[in-house]
Amino acid sequence: MADLEFFWDPVCPWAWITSRWVAEVQRQRHYDIEWRFISLKIINEDLVADWYDADYKAGHMAGLRGLRVADQVRLDFDGAAVGRLYTELGQIIHVGQVDRSHLRQSTRQVIAAALAAAELPAGLVEQAENDEHDAYIRSETALAFERTGKGVGTPILTFKPGQDNEGSFFGPVISKTPRGDEAVKLWDAVELIATSSGLAELKRSNRARPQFD
Repeated sequence: MADLEFFWDPVCPWAWITSRWVAEVQRQRHYDIEWRFISLKIINEDLVADWYDADYKAGHMAGLRGLRVADQVRLDFDGAAVGRLYTELGQIIHVGQVDRSHLRQSTRQVIAAALAAAELPAGLVEQAENDEHDAYIRSETALAFERTGKGVGTPILTFKPGQDNEGSFFGPVISKTPRGDEAVKLWDAVELIATSSGLAELKRSNRARPQFD
């Protein structure tokens, strides 16, 4: 049983930074992390807003294509392989700061590069256009919202899944990945908050731009 379930979309910069914090703690404490899916494309499919324009939608579609490939990796390999793919997608998209138009127009190239870096079969890139994966990704997205309620985004984390004190939260949204002891201290604090009975929300406005390393 996993110590944490992490719901991610590859194009979300905040999810990426939080995931690197999770990976940092995993290295120190040898936790078992299950990398699960949540789609910004699906979350916002009924959204009508001036800011949610064609370019924004194309970015979210790129994320869904990445999740389709990740789902095939889940089926063909294991959760560790899904985590490797997410790491390489994040290195290209966020750390490498791939050009936004390139990500939207050449999503398959980005995914192909991530597959190669993760040492996964190149042919998996064909799954980017396979919408048969969408039912599973939609069910994962729905499960994440069942745990937190709607009106939140990515990432969603579930601490101690399947245990009596299971707890889920949107976030934490952090602008820079904590390292070393700082990472562990933050984990312990967030885990305590997430698994404490009756605590629903703790929030303040975002105050910094994302910093990738």
